[in-house]
Amino acid sequence: MRHFLRFLFLLLPILALPSCKLEDQAEIDQEKIEQYLADNKLSATRHSSGIYYIISTPGSGGSPSLTSTVTVNYKGYYVNNSVFDQTTGSPIQFPLNNLIQGWQIAIPLLQKGGKGTFFIPSQLGYGSYPPQGIPANAVLIFDIELVDFK
Repeated sequence: MRHFLRFLFLLLPILALPSCKLEDQAEIDQEKIEQYLADNKLSATRHSSGIYYIISTPGSGGSPSLTSTVTVNYKGYYVNNSVFDQTTGSPIQFPLNNLIQGWQIAIPLLQKGGKGTFFIPSQLGYGSYPPQGIPANAVLIFDIELVDFK
């Protein structure tokens, strides 16, 4: 029993390390978002999840649920304003529950026809294991128009 307690005592700090790193990254991301907002003289609402958002056009006709398929126009960029992805020409459809957690939180804040800008901390985006072309722990900014949902 004594060896088990000693082992447990040694293991606890190791298990806490990833949590500390996530908390540190969350603070870094929040600072980046707040600096971007200040630099660009923007006022955004902070969601309890940690995303910040600005609804520029409220829309009408209800909001999608996590099980909805959404049709959107969007532009994704970093805090340096470098665009990494966007729709061109026509909107695109996605099952909402297959998207990054930041979108799963952000898109239901819009109603059909609504537009907004969403500032997504890295842990609600791609985190430390992003797809090719996206930097690890990148804060993501998305301009999203919710064209339709079903």
